[in-house]
This record gives sequence, structure tokens and C-alpha cells, in this order.
Amino acid sequence: MEITEKDILDKTHYGLDIYAYVLRQFYPNEIVISLSGKKCKPARNPFLTGDYTLNIYNRDWVFLYDDTSDPDFKGNPFDFAGMHYKLPGQDLLVKLNEDLHLNICKDRNFYNRKMEDITLPEKKEKPKTITPKFSFYRRPVKNTVPEKEINLIEIYNLVKSESYKSNTNGLRGITDKDEARAYKAQYFDYVTFSGIFSKRSDKALLKHSGLLTIDFDHIPDIESLKQSLLQDEYFETEIMFVSPSGNGLKWVIPIDLTQGSHDFLFGAVAAYIRQTYSLEVDKSGKDISRACFLPYDDNVYINPKYLVS
Repeated sequence: MEITEKDILDKTHYGLDIYAYVLRQFYPNEIVISLSGKKCKPARNPFLTGDYTLNIYNRDWVFLYDDTSDPDFKGNPFDFAGMHYKLPGQDLLVKLNEDLHLNICKDRNFYNRKMEDITLPEKKEKPKTITPKFSFYRRPVKNTVPEKEINLIEIYNLVKSESYKSNTNGLRGITDKDEARAYKAQYFDYVTFSGIFSKRSDKALLKHSGLLTIDFDHIPDIESLKQSLLQDEYFETEIMFVSPSGNGLKWVIPIDLTQGSHDFLFGAVAAYIRQTYSLEVDKSGKDISRACFLPYDDNVYINPKYLVS
């Protein structure tokens, strides 16, 4: 069975991960891509001068590229990868499948993988969630009554804007842990990514969003972890941003509730992360009504499928 370009695009966020992988081969210790809306901030071009002249942008469900210094330097992600690998057609697609660990043409997914400590039910058809909605709450955290329903695109725009810049900078300037915890509880709006609630309580859940929030705390190399999670072979990142403290990461992924309860799937995902990334996650994520504070992060990532008009 041959691999198609569509197979690759479907597994690489419309080709964005291909650019990121190739660029990291040239600049392993740098942030190679920073997505801003439907386009990336200018990146270094290893195939020309190495300057920040490379433009990568989403058009019609594919990330294309061009260069401000050379009008003839343009194309799609496969053209870009071809310059690095010097391979044509199917050979190039097979190589991308191998190097990016896409597992195309393999009958594998998270729910049927074999692990010593996890036994999951038989895979069923995954329900399609177009734009998940969940509850939004105004600060302080003791306010447990939601103000409104909100979706991922709105959260992306909020976190990316400067709405929370002042209180985020204020929190990161506090060195005392107790004082920082109190400040965060008092001055940060928050959401319950996993669902819509009448009030913030597991018993007050009205509708599950199909989303799970994974909290990573005290991460020494946040950018490296971000890139690894974006290329995870089992989970598609819905939204991801640096935590209010600045030393952690919020990773929001879809879960299939036909495979088990929220609590059960959180345990399975946590075990997978422990095995795959050698990291422990905040166990509070098992609570459906877990509050997630909203910081300022101009490099917040959202799945490109939500930005395609």
C-alpha cells in the first residue's frame, strides 16, 4: 500500500510538522517555528542564506512556503523536505513516515497499543468533535459559577492577546510559593476544559467536551517538550500553552469517552506519558472540573484545523 501526500498532511498538521522537523536538523538548539494565526513568524532558511526570510503559511489546508529574499523560492512541505532529503516521490513519503514516526499504514493507535500496565477496551469509531465548548469563569478561583460557554478558538485569542499579560508578569515576579499561589487564585480567569458545568464541581457536569488537560510542571526545556508533544504518534494537540508560572506546560488533547471514563483515560494517558516521556503529570487532571488558569502566551499553539476558514 502506497503512502499518499494526504496521508502525510493529515498526520503532520497540514505539513507544519515537516518544516519543523527539517529545520531542527539545521538548528537543533533553536525555536525553529512559531505559529501565529494562519502563518508562522519568519524563520531561518537553511537552503539560502540562513537568515530569517522564510515564510510559512496556511493556504487551503496546506502549509506553503516562500522567501522574502528570493521570489522563486516557494513551494509546499514536500518540496521543502525534498531539498533536505534529496529524494523523489514515494521514496520521500516513506522517509517522512519513518523519520517523523507517523506510523501510516500500520494498524496502531493509542487505544489498541499494548502496555503492561494498561488494558483498554476494544477500539470503537472515534466521535468527531468540530469545535469543543466548555465553561469560562471570571477570577477569583473561589467563584465557581461560570460566566459563559467558550471554545478553543476564543481561548487561543484570549491567551495570545495582552489581556492577561500584566497579571502573568506579576505572578512570575513573585518568588514565594505561597504568595504566588494566592496571587494566581485571586487574579486569573480560568476554564474547565473538560466540560460545561452549572458550577465548578464534578457532580455539576452538564456535558463533557471530549478534552483532557495534562499539566506538566517544572519543565527545564519547555520548547523541546512542546515539539515532542506536537509530534506524538497517538494524540493530536488541540491547544497548548505555557502555564502562568512560566515553568510548566498545559497540553489539551482529545479523548474517546467510548473507551472508558474520564478518570480511567486520564490514568491511561498519564501512564503512557510516564513510559514514553519519562515525565509525571499533575494528578489533579483526573478531576473533570479541574480549573485551568489562563495566562498570556504569544506563542500559544492551536491545532491549525481550527484556523482554516
